[in-house]
Amino acid sequence: MADAVETTPVRPLRADARRNRDRLLAVATESLADSRGQLSLEAVARQAGVGIATLYRHFPTREALVLAVYNHEMEQLGQRVDELLASHGPDEALARWLGELSRYGMTRPGVSDAFRVAAASQDELVHHTYTHITTALTRLLHAAAQTGSTRTDIGADDLLPAVCGTWELPDTPAARQQADRLVNLLLDGLHVTRRAPRTDR
Repeated sequence: MADAVETTPVRPLRADARRNRDRLLAVATESLADSRGQLSLEAVARQAGVGIATLYRHFPTREALVLAVYNHEMEQLGQRVDELLASHGPDEALARWLGELSRYGMTRPGVSDAFRVAAASQDELVHHTYTHITTALTRLLHAAAQTGSTRTDIGADDLLPAVCGTWELPDTPAARQQADRLVNLLLDGLHVTRRAPRTDR
């Protein structure tokens, strides 16, 4: 039996520390979208109205800050599942959600690199985010499968790496069209092919 891992209880942030962290995260979210991946920690701290030491207390590395932005926005995307399923059929909801996921990474340069760095170190935040987003995708796949139009042997763990491959594309009109074609190709692969019954001649 493996030895139990001792964990230190996480102390809740004081109100002022929470406000500082929220401001840093909000500024970083906006800056990451505009910086083409060249996020400046000093600029983020300055715009948030805190010292660089305060930023490092909350986010000790650039990757940690980028991943916090990623986690926050992936949670928001995960919450879109209810809205999409309420307003669209399961197949359309799945297609729209995968399209949003594809576009997200293309407009957030540096996120995939930060994800890979943290994943190699088995970062807890990466695991939390991955679990959250695969749960959302599993719900969409299950809803689509219930209609009988989608394969049931493909899971979120299979589909997610393929979709996130579009994150390597630049955010240009031509690349966005390419990403849409790739997502549509994946969706075509998910559809159940109903063959006409064979008749003997």
